[in-house]
Amino acid sequence: MKIRVAGINFDHFHMGDLLRMASSHPEVELVGLCDEQPARMQEAAHCFGIAEDHLFTDVDACLERTKPDFVILCPATARHAEYVERVAPHKVHLLVEKPFAASVADADRMIAAAQKAGVMMAINWPLRWVASHCTAYRLLQEGRIGDLQEVHYYDGNRGPLYHGADKQEITPTADQKRQSWFYKQAQGGGSLLDYLGYGTTLGTWYHGGRAPLEVTAVTDLPNGLEVDEHSITVARYASGLSKFETRWGTFTDPWTHQPQPGCGFFLKGTDGTMGSFDYAPEVRLQTRRNPAGEMIPSEELKPPFQNAIQYFVDCLRRDREPEGPLSPAISRIGQQIVDSAILSARLKKTVALVP
Repeated sequence: MKIRVAGINFDHFHMGDLLRMASSHPEVELVGLCDEQPARMQEAAHCFGIAEDHLFTDVDACLERTKPDFVILCPATARHAEYVERVAPHKVHLLVEKPFAASVADADRMIAAAQKAGVMMAINWPLRWVASHCTAYRLLQEGRIGDLQEVHYYDGNRGPLYHGADKQEITPTADQKRQSWFYKQAQGGGSLLDYLGYGTTLGTWYHGGRAPLEVTAVTDLPNGLEVDEHSITVARYASGLSKFETRWGTFTDPWTHQPQPGCGFFLKGTDGTMGSFDYAPEVRLQTRRNPAGEMIPSEELKPPFQNAIQYFVDCLRRDREPEGPLSPAISRIGQQIVDSAILSARLKKTVALVP
Protein backbone atom coordinates (compact mmCIF):
# COMPACT_ATOMS: atom_id res chain seq x y z
CA MET A 1 0.00 0.00 0.00
CA LYS A 2 1.14 3.52 -0.74
CA ILE A 3 2.05 5.88 2.09
CA ARG A 4 -0.46 8.72 2.32
CA VAL A 5 1.00 12.21 2.69
CA ALA A 6 -0.54 15.63 3.34
CA GLY A 7 1.18 19.03 3.19
CA ILE A 8 0.24 21.44 5.99
CA ASN A 9 1.08 25.17 6.07
CA PHE A 10 2.82 26.92 3.18
CA ASP A 11 4.70 29.62 5.11
CA HIS A 12 8.02 28.18 3.92
CA PHE A 13 8.44 27.91 0.15
CA HIS A 14 10.28 24.60 0.62
CA MET A 15 6.81 23.04 0.78
CA GLY A 16 6.77 23.07 -3.03
CA ASP A 17 10.09 21.20 -3.20
CA LEU A 18 8.95 18.56 -0.71
CA LEU A 19 5.58 18.05 -2.41
CA ARG A 20 7.38 17.52 -5.72
CA MET A 21 9.61 14.89 -4.10
CA ALA A 22 6.54 13.20 -2.62
CA SER A 23 4.64 13.31 -5.91
CA SER A 24 7.52 11.65 -7.75
CA HIS A 25 7.99 8.89 -5.16
CA PRO A 26 6.43 5.64 -6.43
CA GLU A 27 5.32 4.61 -2.92
CA VAL A 28 3.67 7.90 -1.97
CA GLU A 29 0.18 9.26 -2.58
CA LEU A 30 -0.51 12.96 -1.98
CA VAL A 31 -3.92 13.05 -0.29
CA GLY A 32 -4.42 16.65 0.81
CA LEU A 33 -3.16 20.17 1.37
CA CYS A 34 -3.96 22.60 4.16
CA ASP A 35 -3.23 26.28 4.68
CA GLU A 36 -4.98 29.17 6.42
CA GLN A 37 -4.66 31.16 3.19
CA PRO A 38 -6.32 29.12 0.39
CA ALA A 39 -4.59 31.05 -2.39
CA ARG A 40 -1.20 29.74 -1.29
CA MET A 41 -2.25 26.15 -2.07
CA GLN A 42 -3.58 26.72 -5.58
CA GLU A 43 -0.35 26.38 -7.54
CA ALA A 44 0.61 23.18 -5.74
CA ALA A 45 -2.91 21.77 -6.10
CA HIS A 46 -2.74 22.38 -9.84
CA CYS A 47 0.79 21.01 -10.23
CA PHE A 48 0.16 17.82 -8.27
CA GLY A 49 -3.45 17.15 -9.20
CA ILE A 50 -5.01 17.67 -5.77
CA ALA A 51 -8.81 17.92 -6.06
CA GLU A 52 -10.65 20.91 -4.59
CA ASP A 53 -12.36 18.76 -1.94
CA HIS A 54 -8.91 17.75 -0.65
CA LEU A 55 -7.87 21.35 0.04
CA PHE A 56 -8.44 22.56 3.59
CA THR A 57 -8.02 25.61 5.79
CA ASP A 58 -8.54 23.66 9.04
CA VAL A 59 -5.82 21.25 10.21
CA ASP A 60 -8.14 18.89 12.08
CA ALA A 61 -10.55 18.63 9.14
CA CYS A 62 -7.65 17.89 6.78
CA LEU A 63 -6.31 15.10 8.98
CA GLU A 64 -9.71 13.56 9.68
CA ARG A 65 -10.78 13.57 6.04
CA THR A 66 -7.54 12.54 4.32
CA LYS A 67 -6.07 10.24 7.00
CA PRO A 68 -2.40 10.65 6.03
CA ASP A 69 0.38 8.41 7.30
CA PHE A 70 2.62 11.43 7.64
CA VAL A 71 2.45 15.16 7.10
CA ILE A 72 4.94 17.66 5.73
CA LEU A 73 4.97 20.73 7.98
CA CYS A 74 6.30 24.07 6.68
CA PRO A 75 4.99 26.77 9.04
CA ALA A 76 6.95 29.84 10.13
CA THR A 77 9.62 28.83 12.63
CA ALA A 78 7.81 30.35 15.61
CA ARG A 79 4.79 28.09 14.92
CA HIS A 80 6.58 24.74 14.61
CA ALA A 81 5.70 23.63 18.16
CA GLU A 82 2.09 24.75 17.76
CA TYR A 83 1.64 22.71 14.58
CA VAL A 84 3.36 19.59 15.90
CA GLU A 85 1.12 19.71 18.98
CA ARG A 86 -1.95 20.00 16.73
CA VAL A 87 -0.98 17.18 14.37
CA ALA A 88 0.68 14.59 16.63
CA PRO A 89 -2.49 13.65 18.60
CA HIS A 90 -3.98 12.41 15.30
CA LYS A 91 -1.30 9.65 15.41
CA VAL A 92 0.32 11.01 12.25
CA HIS A 93 4.09 10.95 11.69
CA LEU A 94 5.82 14.31 11.19
CA LEU A 95 8.37 15.60 8.69
CA VAL A 96 9.16 19.16 9.78
CA GLU A 97 11.04 21.46 7.43
CA LYS A 98 14.06 23.22 8.92
CA PRO A 99 14.85 24.91 11.19
CA PHE A 100 13.93 22.71 14.15
CA ALA A 101 12.21 25.40 16.23
CA ALA A 102 12.38 28.98 17.45
CA SER A 103 13.92 27.83 20.76
CA VAL A 104 15.03 24.79 22.72
CA ALA A 105 11.83 25.09 24.76
CA ASP A 106 9.77 24.80 21.56
CA ALA A 107 11.93 21.90 20.35
CA ASP A 108 11.26 20.09 23.62
CA ARG A 109 7.52 20.68 23.19
CA MET A 110 7.74 19.07 19.76
CA ILE A 111 9.72 16.08 21.03
CA ALA A 112 7.29 15.58 23.92
CA ALA A 113 4.23 15.78 21.65
CA ALA A 114 5.66 13.22 19.22
CA GLN A 115 6.67 10.86 22.03
CA LYS A 116 3.29 11.13 23.76
CA ALA A 117 1.49 10.29 20.53
CA GLY A 118 3.91 7.49 19.69
CA VAL A 119 4.74 8.96 16.27
CA MET A 120 8.01 9.46 14.42
CA MET A 121 9.35 12.98 13.86
CA ALA A 122 12.17 14.08 11.56
CA ILE A 123 13.62 17.54 10.94
CA ASN A 124 14.63 18.05 7.32
CA TRP A 125 17.85 19.96 6.65
CA PRO A 126 18.22 20.13 2.83
CA LEU A 127 22.03 20.37 3.05
CA ARG A 128 21.93 16.79 4.37
CA TRP A 129 21.18 15.68 0.80
CA VAL A 130 24.09 17.56 -0.82
CA ALA A 131 26.53 14.98 -2.21
CA SER A 132 29.69 16.87 -1.30
CA HIS A 133 28.70 17.10 2.38
CA CYS A 134 27.72 13.42 2.45
CA THR A 135 31.10 12.55 0.93
CA ALA A 136 32.87 14.64 3.57
CA TYR A 137 30.99 12.76 6.29
CA ARG A 138 31.98 9.40 4.80
CA LEU A 139 35.64 10.41 4.55
CA LEU A 140 35.51 11.65 8.14
CA GLN A 141 34.04 8.33 9.31
CA GLU A 142 36.80 6.50 7.44
CA GLY A 143 39.36 8.41 9.52
CA ARG A 144 40.89 10.19 6.54
CA ILE A 145 41.61 13.36 8.54
CA GLY A 146 41.96 11.75 11.98
CA ASP A 147 39.88 12.99 14.90
CA LEU A 148 37.76 16.01 14.10
CA GLN A 149 38.81 19.15 15.95
CA GLU A 150 37.08 22.04 14.17
CA VAL A 151 34.11 22.74 11.87
CA HIS A 152 34.06 25.99 9.90
CA TYR A 153 30.76 26.84 8.19
CA TYR A 154 29.70 29.77 6.02
CA ASP A 155 26.34 29.71 4.26
CA GLY A 156 23.39 31.70 3.05
CA ASN A 157 22.01 33.21 -0.14
CA ARG A 158 20.99 36.54 -1.61
CA GLY A 159 17.96 36.49 0.68
CA PRO A 160 14.86 34.32 1.24
CA LEU A 161 12.65 36.40 -1.05
CA TYR A 162 14.89 36.07 -4.11
CA HIS A 163 13.72 32.52 -4.89
CA GLY A 164 10.70 30.26 -4.53
CA ALA A 165 10.08 26.53 -4.82
CA ASP A 166 12.69 24.69 -6.89
CA LYS A 167 14.89 27.80 -6.60
CA GLN A 168 12.76 29.75 -9.09
CA GLU A 169 14.22 33.26 -9.46
CA ILE A 170 12.15 36.13 -7.99
CA THR A 171 12.84 39.85 -7.64
CA PRO A 172 11.30 40.97 -4.33
CA THR A 173 9.89 44.42 -3.68
CA ALA A 174 10.60 46.47 -0.58
CA ASP A 175 6.98 45.99 0.47
CA GLN A 176 7.29 42.20 0.24
CA LYS A 177 10.33 42.34 2.49
CA ARG A 178 8.43 44.39 5.10
CA GLN A 179 5.48 41.97 5.04
CA SER A 180 7.32 38.63 4.95
CA TRP A 181 7.54 36.51 8.11
CA PHE A 182 11.20 35.97 7.27
CA TYR A 183 11.80 39.57 8.41
CA LYS A 184 9.62 39.48 11.56
CA GLN A 185 11.28 38.68 14.87
CA ALA A 186 8.11 37.33 16.50
CA GLN A 187 7.72 34.77 13.71
CA GLY A 188 11.27 33.44 13.86
CA GLY A 189 12.82 35.47 11.05
CA GLY A 190 16.44 36.40 10.42
CA SER A 191 19.47 34.80 8.81
CA LEU A 192 20.64 33.34 12.11
CA LEU A 193 17.48 31.28 12.66
CA ASP A 194 17.21 30.52 8.94
CA TYR A 195 20.76 29.25 8.39
CA LEU A 196 22.65 28.77 11.66
CA GLY A 197 20.79 25.52 12.39
CA TYR A 198 22.16 24.05 9.16
CA GLY A 199 25.72 24.61 10.32
CA THR A 200 25.24 23.66 13.96
CA THR A 201 23.16 20.56 13.19
CA LEU A 202 25.37 19.18 10.43
CA GLY A 203 28.32 20.35 12.54
CA THR A 204 27.00 18.23 15.43
CA TRP A 205 26.69 15.31 12.98
CA TYR A 206 30.32 15.82 11.95
CA HIS A 207 31.35 16.18 15.61
CA GLY A 208 29.81 12.79 16.39
CA GLY A 209 27.05 14.22 18.58
CA ARG A 210 29.40 16.21 20.80
CA ALA A 211 28.19 19.56 22.11
CA PRO A 212 30.28 22.70 22.69
CA LEU A 213 31.04 24.15 26.11
CA GLU A 214 30.33 27.80 25.37
CA VAL A 215 29.23 30.09 22.55
CA THR A 216 30.04 33.64 21.42
CA ALA A 217 27.98 35.35 18.71
CA VAL A 218 27.49 38.71 17.04
CA THR A 219 24.75 39.77 14.61
CA ASP A 220 24.24 42.67 12.21
CA LEU A 221 20.85 44.39 11.94
CA PRO A 222 21.13 46.69 8.90
CA ASN A 223 18.78 49.49 7.85
CA GLY A 224 16.63 49.33 10.95
CA LEU A 225 15.45 45.74 10.36
CA GLU A 226 14.15 43.86 13.40
CA VAL A 227 16.05 40.70 12.38
CA ASP A 228 19.65 40.07 11.38
CA GLU A 229 20.96 39.49 7.87
CA HIS A 230 24.44 38.42 9.01
CA SER A 231 25.66 36.48 12.04
CA ILE A 232 28.94 34.95 13.22
CA THR A 233 28.99 32.32 15.98
CA VAL A 234 32.08 30.80 17.60
CA ALA A 235 31.55 27.61 19.60
CA ARG A 236 34.25 26.34 21.96
CA TYR A 237 34.49 22.56 22.12
CA ALA A 238 36.90 20.50 24.19
CA SER A 239 38.72 19.91 20.89
CA GLY A 240 38.98 23.57 19.86
CA LEU A 241 37.00 26.38 18.24
CA SER A 242 34.39 25.92 15.51
CA LYS A 243 32.84 28.83 13.60
CA PHE A 244 29.38 29.14 12.05
CA GLU A 245 28.55 32.17 9.87
CA THR A 246 25.19 32.96 8.22
CA ARG A 247 24.48 35.52 5.50
CA TRP A 248 21.48 36.91 3.68
CA GLY A 249 22.99 39.08 0.99
CA THR A 250 25.63 36.89 -0.62
CA PHE A 251 26.78 38.22 -3.98
CA THR A 252 25.28 35.19 -5.77
CA ASP A 253 23.22 32.17 -4.71
CA PRO A 254 25.44 29.09 -4.15
CA TRP A 255 23.23 26.83 -6.27
CA THR A 256 23.86 29.03 -9.33
CA HIS A 257 27.35 30.50 -8.77
CA GLN A 258 29.42 30.04 -5.62
CA PRO A 259 29.86 33.45 -3.99
CA GLN A 260 33.00 34.57 -2.24
CA PRO A 261 33.42 33.53 0.55
CA GLY A 262 32.24 30.16 -0.68
CA CYS A 263 29.26 28.49 1.01
CA GLY A 264 29.91 25.17 2.69
CA PHE A 265 32.03 23.43 5.33
CA PHE A 266 35.71 23.11 6.18
CA LEU A 267 36.66 20.32 8.58
CA LYS A 268 39.99 20.23 10.43
CA GLY A 269 41.18 17.01 12.01
CA THR A 270 44.29 15.80 13.80
CA ASP A 271 45.70 14.40 10.53
CA GLY A 272 44.21 16.53 7.77
CA THR A 273 41.53 18.88 6.49
CA MET A 274 38.57 18.79 4.10
CA GLY A 275 36.75 21.45 2.14
CA SER A 276 33.18 20.73 1.07
CA PHE A 277 31.34 23.46 -0.83
CA ASP A 278 27.57 23.38 -1.36
CA TYR A 279 26.63 21.47 -4.54
CA ALA A 280 30.29 20.94 -5.48
CA PRO A 281 31.24 17.96 -7.69
CA GLU A 282 34.22 17.15 -5.47
CA VAL A 283 35.69 17.51 -1.99
CA ARG A 284 39.25 18.71 -1.39
CA LEU A 285 41.12 16.39 0.98
CA GLN A 286 44.46 17.37 2.50
CA THR A 287 46.43 14.90 4.65
CA ARG A 288 49.87 14.56 6.19
CA ARG A 289 50.69 11.99 3.51
CA ASN A 290 49.53 14.39 0.80
CA PRO A 291 49.72 17.98 2.12
CA ALA A 292 49.32 19.37 -1.41
CA GLY A 293 45.80 17.92 -1.34
CA GLU A 294 43.65 15.95 -3.74
CA MET A 295 40.15 16.25 -5.16
CA ILE A 296 37.75 13.44 -4.21
CA PRO A 297 34.66 13.19 -6.47
CA SER A 298 31.37 13.75 -4.64
CA GLU A 299 29.64 10.39 -4.38
CA GLU A 300 26.44 9.69 -6.28
CA LEU A 301 23.56 9.64 -3.79
CA LYS A 302 21.22 6.71 -4.26
CA PRO A 303 17.74 5.97 -2.85
CA PRO A 304 16.73 6.32 -0.08
CA PHE A 305 19.40 8.96 0.53
CA GLN A 306 18.64 11.42 -2.26
CA ASN A 307 16.05 13.52 -0.42
CA ALA A 308 14.01 13.79 2.75
CA ILE A 309 10.88 12.11 1.40
CA GLN A 310 12.78 9.01 0.27
CA TYR A 311 14.53 8.81 3.61
CA PHE A 312 11.43 9.30 5.77
CA VAL A 313 9.42 6.76 3.76
CA ASP A 314 12.26 4.28 4.28
CA CYS A 315 12.29 5.01 8.03
CA LEU A 316 8.55 4.31 8.19
CA ARG A 317 8.79 1.14 6.10
CA ARG A 318 11.60 -0.20 8.29
CA ASP A 319 10.18 1.19 11.56
CA ARG A 320 13.56 2.84 12.12
CA GLU A 321 13.98 6.20 13.85
CA PRO A 322 15.63 8.96 11.78
CA GLU A 323 19.37 9.29 12.29
CA GLY A 324 21.96 12.02 11.80
CA PRO A 325 20.82 15.60 11.18
CA LEU A 326 17.16 14.54 10.79
CA SER A 327 17.03 13.00 14.26
CA PRO A 328 15.51 15.17 17.01
CA ALA A 329 18.47 14.34 19.26
CA ILE A 330 21.12 15.76 16.88
CA SER A 331 18.86 18.65 15.85
CA ARG A 332 18.29 19.53 19.52
CA ILE A 333 22.02 20.03 20.09
CA GLY A 334 22.06 22.22 16.99
CA GLN A 335 19.15 24.18 18.50
CA GLN A 336 21.03 24.56 21.80
CA ILE A 337 23.86 26.25 19.93
CA VAL A 338 21.39 28.49 18.08
CA ASP A 339 19.70 29.53 21.34
CA SER A 340 23.10 30.17 22.91
CA ALA A 341 24.08 32.32 19.92
CA ILE A 342 20.89 34.39 20.23
CA LEU A 343 21.54 34.91 23.94
CA SER A 344 25.20 35.76 23.38
CA ALA A 345 24.38 38.30 20.66
CA ARG A 346 21.76 39.93 22.89
CA LEU A 347 24.02 40.09 25.95
CA LYS A 348 27.12 40.87 23.88
CA LYS A 349 29.22 38.33 25.75
CA THR A 350 30.24 34.65 25.77
CA VAL A 351 27.65 32.30 27.32
CA ALA A 352 27.62 28.70 28.48
CA LEU A 353 25.68 26.32 26.23
CA VAL A 354 21.95 26.71 26.87
CA PRO A 355 20.70 23.43 28.45
